[in-house]
Amino acid sequence: MNKNLAAEASLKYITGLILFALLTFIPAGTLHYPQGWLLMAILFIPMLGIGIFLLIRNPQLLRKRLNDKETQSEQKKVVLLSMVMFLAVFILAGLNVRFGWYILPMWVSWIAAVIFLAAYLMYAEVVRENEYLSRVVEVQEHQKVIDTGLYGIVRHPMYASTVILFLMMPLVLGSIASFIAALMYLPIINRRICNEEEVLEQGLEGYSEYKKKVRYKVIPYIW
Repeated sequence: MNKNLAAEASLKYITGLILFALLTFIPAGTLHYPQGWLLMAILFIPMLGIGIFLLIRNPQLLRKRLNDKETQSEQKKVVLLSMVMFLAVFILAGLNVRFGWYILPMWVSWIAAVIFLAAYLMYAEVVRENEYLSRVVEVQEHQKVIDTGLYGIVRHPMYASTVILFLMMPLVLGSIASFIAALMYLPIINRRICNEEEVLEQGLEGYSEYKKKVRYKVIPYIW
Protein backbone atom coordinates (compact mmCIF):
# COMPACT_ATOMS: atom_id res chain seq x y z
CA MET A 1 0.00 0.00 0.00
CA ASN A 2 1.28 3.48 -0.91
CA LYS A 3 1.57 5.25 2.45
CA ASN A 4 1.98 8.71 0.92
CA LEU A 5 -1.17 8.27 -1.19
CA ALA A 6 -3.05 6.93 1.83
CA ALA A 7 -1.98 9.97 3.88
CA GLU A 8 -2.99 12.38 1.11
CA ALA A 9 -6.37 10.70 0.66
CA SER A 10 -6.95 10.66 4.43
CA LEU A 11 -6.15 14.37 4.71
CA LYS A 12 -8.56 15.30 1.92
CA TYR A 13 -11.23 13.00 3.37
CA ILE A 14 -10.97 14.61 6.83
CA THR A 15 -10.92 18.09 5.28
CA GLY A 16 -14.08 17.30 3.33
CA LEU A 17 -15.77 15.94 6.45
CA ILE A 18 -14.95 19.10 8.42
CA LEU A 19 -16.09 21.35 5.56
CA PHE A 20 -19.35 19.42 5.30
CA ALA A 21 -19.98 19.83 9.02
CA LEU A 22 -19.29 23.56 8.88
CA LEU A 23 -21.54 24.12 5.87
CA THR A 24 -24.33 22.03 7.39
CA PHE A 25 -24.45 22.95 11.06
CA ILE A 26 -23.24 26.58 11.18
CA PRO A 27 -26.08 27.90 8.96
CA ALA A 28 -28.49 25.72 10.97
CA GLY A 29 -27.18 27.22 14.21
CA THR A 30 -27.50 23.89 15.98
CA LEU A 31 -26.13 20.37 16.10
CA HIS A 32 -29.65 19.07 16.64
CA TYR A 33 -30.23 18.47 12.94
CA PRO A 34 -30.94 14.74 12.37
CA GLN A 35 -31.17 15.15 8.61
CA GLY A 36 -27.71 16.71 8.56
CA TRP A 37 -26.21 13.79 10.48
CA LEU A 38 -28.02 11.34 8.22
CA LEU A 39 -26.56 12.90 5.08
CA MET A 40 -23.09 12.99 6.64
CA ALA A 41 -23.32 9.23 7.34
CA ILE A 42 -24.57 8.14 3.92
CA LEU A 43 -22.13 10.45 2.14
CA PHE A 44 -18.89 9.81 3.99
CA ILE A 45 -19.16 6.14 4.99
CA PRO A 46 -19.51 4.91 1.36
CA MET A 47 -16.89 7.47 0.30
CA LEU A 48 -14.46 5.87 2.73
CA GLY A 49 -15.24 2.43 1.30
CA ILE A 50 -14.66 3.55 -2.30
CA GLY A 51 -11.44 5.29 -1.28
CA ILE A 52 -10.08 2.14 0.39
CA PHE A 53 -11.11 0.05 -2.63
CA LEU A 54 -9.25 2.37 -5.02
CA LEU A 55 -6.23 2.57 -2.74
CA ILE A 56 -5.90 -1.22 -2.85
CA ARG A 57 -7.12 -2.04 -6.37
CA ASN A 58 -6.42 1.05 -8.45
CA PRO A 59 -4.13 3.56 -6.69
CA GLN A 60 -3.35 5.30 -9.98
CA LEU A 61 -7.01 6.21 -10.47
CA LEU A 62 -7.27 7.38 -6.86
CA ARG A 63 -4.20 9.59 -7.33
CA LYS A 64 -5.69 11.09 -10.49
CA ARG A 65 -9.02 11.80 -8.83
CA LEU A 66 -7.30 13.47 -5.88
CA ASN A 67 -4.96 15.68 -7.87
CA ASP A 68 -6.25 16.33 -11.38
CA LYS A 69 -7.57 19.82 -12.07
CA GLU A 70 -9.44 21.17 -15.05
CA THR A 71 -7.36 23.10 -17.58
CA GLN A 72 -10.08 23.99 -20.11
CA SER A 73 -11.75 27.35 -19.51
CA GLU A 74 -15.18 25.90 -20.28
CA GLN A 75 -14.79 23.19 -17.66
CA LYS A 76 -13.40 25.64 -15.11
CA LYS A 77 -16.68 27.56 -15.46
CA VAL A 78 -18.63 24.34 -14.92
CA VAL A 79 -16.64 23.56 -11.76
CA LEU A 80 -17.23 27.10 -10.44
CA LEU A 81 -20.97 26.93 -11.11
CA SER A 82 -21.12 23.51 -9.42
CA MET A 83 -19.42 24.92 -6.33
CA VAL A 84 -21.93 27.79 -6.17
CA MET A 85 -24.80 25.30 -6.46
CA PHE A 86 -23.27 23.07 -3.80
CA LEU A 87 -22.86 25.97 -1.35
CA ALA A 88 -26.41 27.16 -2.00
CA VAL A 89 -27.84 23.70 -1.25
CA PHE A 90 -26.16 23.44 2.15
CA ILE A 91 -26.57 27.03 3.26
CA LEU A 92 -30.27 27.10 2.34
CA ALA A 93 -30.85 23.79 4.15
CA GLY A 94 -29.19 25.17 7.28
CA LEU A 95 -31.13 28.42 7.14
CA ASN A 96 -34.28 26.36 6.66
CA VAL A 97 -33.64 24.81 10.08
CA ARG A 98 -32.48 28.03 11.77
CA PHE A 99 -35.52 30.06 10.76
CA GLY A 100 -38.09 27.28 10.89
CA TRP A 101 -39.11 27.29 7.26
CA TYR A 102 -40.97 24.26 5.96
CA ILE A 103 -38.99 21.09 6.75
CA LEU A 104 -39.92 17.89 4.94
CA PRO A 105 -41.07 14.93 7.06
CA MET A 106 -38.34 12.59 8.24
CA TRP A 107 -39.76 9.72 6.17
CA VAL A 108 -38.98 11.74 3.03
CA SER A 109 -35.37 12.01 4.19
CA TRP A 110 -35.16 8.25 4.73
CA ILE A 111 -36.57 7.45 1.28
CA ALA A 112 -34.19 9.96 -0.30
CA ALA A 113 -31.34 8.36 1.67
CA VAL A 114 -32.14 4.92 0.22
CA ILE A 115 -32.17 6.36 -3.32
CA PHE A 116 -28.94 8.22 -2.55
CA LEU A 117 -27.22 4.99 -1.48
CA ALA A 118 -28.47 3.22 -4.62
CA ALA A 119 -26.91 6.01 -6.70
CA TYR A 120 -23.70 5.58 -4.71
CA LEU A 121 -23.65 1.89 -5.62
CA MET A 122 -24.12 2.89 -9.24
CA TYR A 123 -21.18 5.28 -8.93
CA ALA A 124 -19.04 2.52 -7.44
CA GLU A 125 -19.92 0.23 -10.36
CA VAL A 126 -18.85 2.96 -12.80
CA VAL A 127 -15.52 3.21 -10.99
CA ARG A 128 -15.12 -0.56 -11.29
CA GLU A 129 -16.02 -0.64 -15.00
CA ASN A 130 -14.00 2.31 -16.26
CA GLU A 131 -10.28 2.43 -15.48
CA TYR A 132 -10.00 5.68 -17.46
CA LEU A 133 -12.42 7.54 -15.19
CA SER A 134 -11.15 11.03 -14.46
CA ARG A 135 -12.20 14.20 -12.67
CA VAL A 136 -11.13 16.25 -15.70
CA VAL A 137 -12.21 16.25 -19.33
CA GLU A 138 -9.36 14.62 -21.24
CA VAL A 139 -8.37 11.73 -23.49
CA GLN A 140 -5.78 9.57 -21.76
CA GLU A 141 -2.94 7.67 -23.36
CA HIS A 142 -4.07 4.27 -24.68
CA GLN A 143 -7.67 5.06 -23.66
CA LYS A 144 -10.35 2.87 -25.19
CA VAL A 145 -14.10 3.29 -25.50
CA ILE A 146 -16.00 1.46 -22.75
CA ASP A 147 -19.30 0.20 -24.17
CA THR A 148 -20.31 -2.59 -21.80
CA GLY A 149 -22.18 -2.70 -18.49
CA LEU A 150 -23.69 0.65 -17.56
CA TYR A 151 -21.88 2.21 -20.52
CA GLY A 152 -24.00 0.03 -22.78
CA ILE A 153 -27.12 1.76 -21.42
CA VAL A 154 -26.08 5.42 -21.30
CA ARG A 155 -22.88 7.16 -22.38
CA HIS A 156 -22.32 8.93 -19.07
CA PRO A 157 -23.40 6.68 -16.19
CA MET A 158 -21.11 8.56 -13.78
CA TYR A 159 -23.05 11.76 -14.42
CA ALA A 160 -26.31 9.84 -14.16
CA SER A 161 -25.31 8.77 -10.66
CA THR A 162 -24.17 12.27 -9.65
CA VAL A 163 -27.46 13.79 -10.86
CA ILE A 164 -29.33 11.44 -8.52
CA LEU A 165 -26.88 12.09 -5.68
CA PHE A 166 -27.12 15.87 -5.95
CA LEU A 167 -30.92 15.87 -6.26
CA MET A 168 -31.32 13.55 -3.27
CA MET A 169 -29.02 15.52 -0.94
CA PRO A 170 -31.46 18.42 -0.35
CA LEU A 171 -34.32 15.96 0.19
CA VAL A 172 -32.26 14.10 2.77
CA LEU A 173 -31.64 17.49 4.40
CA GLY A 174 -35.39 18.10 4.36
CA SER A 175 -35.28 21.35 2.38
CA ILE A 176 -37.47 22.26 -0.59
CA ALA A 177 -35.47 25.48 -1.11
CA SER A 178 -32.27 23.44 -1.37
CA PHE A 179 -33.90 21.07 -3.85
CA ILE A 180 -34.80 24.00 -6.09
CA ALA A 181 -31.18 25.20 -5.89
CA ALA A 182 -29.96 21.68 -6.74
CA LEU A 183 -31.93 21.75 -9.99
CA MET A 184 -29.21 24.13 -11.20
CA TYR A 185 -27.05 21.03 -11.57
CA LEU A 186 -29.02 19.81 -14.60
CA PRO A 187 -28.00 22.61 -17.01
CA ILE A 188 -24.54 22.70 -15.43
CA ILE A 189 -23.85 19.01 -16.04
CA ASN A 190 -25.39 19.18 -19.51
CA ARG A 191 -22.90 21.93 -20.35
CA ARG A 192 -20.06 19.72 -19.13
CA ILE A 193 -21.28 16.70 -21.08
CA CYS A 194 -21.57 18.63 -24.35
CA ASN A 195 -18.01 19.90 -24.03
CA GLU A 196 -16.72 16.49 -22.96
CA GLU A 197 -18.27 14.76 -25.95
CA GLU A 198 -16.63 17.26 -28.31
CA VAL A 199 -13.25 16.41 -26.76
CA LEU A 200 -13.88 12.65 -26.92
CA GLU A 201 -15.08 12.73 -30.52
CA GLN A 202 -11.96 14.60 -31.56
CA GLY A 203 -9.44 12.57 -29.58
CA LEU A 204 -10.85 9.11 -28.79
CA GLU A 205 -10.96 6.57 -31.59
CA GLY A 206 -14.33 4.89 -31.93
CA TYR A 207 -16.28 7.40 -29.84
CA SER A 208 -18.38 8.65 -32.78
CA GLU A 209 -19.46 5.06 -33.49
CA TYR A 210 -20.19 4.55 -29.80
CA LYS A 211 -22.53 7.58 -29.82
CA LYS A 212 -24.52 5.97 -32.61
CA LYS A 213 -24.68 2.68 -30.71
CA VAL A 214 -25.67 4.19 -27.34
CA ARG A 215 -28.06 7.03 -28.08
CA TYR A 216 -28.76 8.41 -24.60
CA LYS A 217 -26.36 10.45 -22.50
CA VAL A 218 -27.73 10.18 -18.95
CA ILE A 219 -31.29 8.79 -18.76
CA PRO A 220 -32.54 6.09 -21.18
CA TYR A 221 -35.28 7.34 -23.54
CA ILE A 222 -35.21 10.82 -21.95
CA TRP A 223 -31.75 12.45 -21.99
